[in-house]
Amino acid sequence: MGKYYDMLCHDVRFREGLKACMNCGVCTAVCPAAEFYNYDPRSIVNTVQSRDDDAIEQLLKSDTIWYCGQCMSCRPRCPRANTAGFVIQALRRLSQELGLFVFSEKGRQQLAIKRTIGENILKTGYCIVPKAISPDMHPEQGTIWQWIYDHDTDIYSMFTPSYRTQGAGALKKLDDATMEEMHRIFEVTGGNDLFEKIESFSEKKAREMGYDGADDNYMMDTFTKNSDTEKQ
Repeated sequence: MGKYYDMLCHDVRFREGLKACMNCGVCTAVCPAAEFYNYDPRSIVNTVQSRDDDAIEQLLKSDTIWYCGQCMSCRPRCPRANTAGFVIQALRRLSQELGLFVFSEKGRQQLAIKRTIGENILKTGYCIVPKAISPDMHPEQGTIWQWIYDHDTDIYSMFTPSYRTQGAGALKKLDDATMEEMHRIFEVTGGNDLFEKIESFSEKKAREMGYDGADDNYMMDTFTKNSDTEKQ
């Protein structure tokens, strides 16, 4: 009893985010995700406070913890100075560490996020650059995006002269020293180890689901397929 709760307590975000919740429900009332999805931060915090291992494990395996948009609307409005969004961050990290994210549809999308945003940071120093938004992975961008994607240098150079090159301004190419520091941060903070775990657990799950490992087919299927069961 309390095994997962004790693990969560090692995360500073959890210790900062859950201090004295009285389950008033203000976080749910102001939460944008709760308006559109089957998502209730008050209920999640209540489950965590119970220290019930079975209930917390179900959370770690569920889609629920991946609905939060991390807008932190909950933070300034809680009368007890809790932050449900921080609790969600800690739950997500623990789910990734233990490999429980692969049990849910939204959790399995962590592989695509790791291979896009995560690896893009290590390659460029940015979370997102225009060339990283593949038309195949983002059909919601519409047909015009393919043209923009193919002509990105011509287009964005009109707004910033240093696009993908050395110099000052937005979307510049970062120098080697900055990139070395970025890689060092990922190494010492455990980011690289976490990325390896996401790959390893995804590989195992992909084979269980009949894929030839966590290949591009698995990544694209898990990223683009949506059962649409979470809507209110």
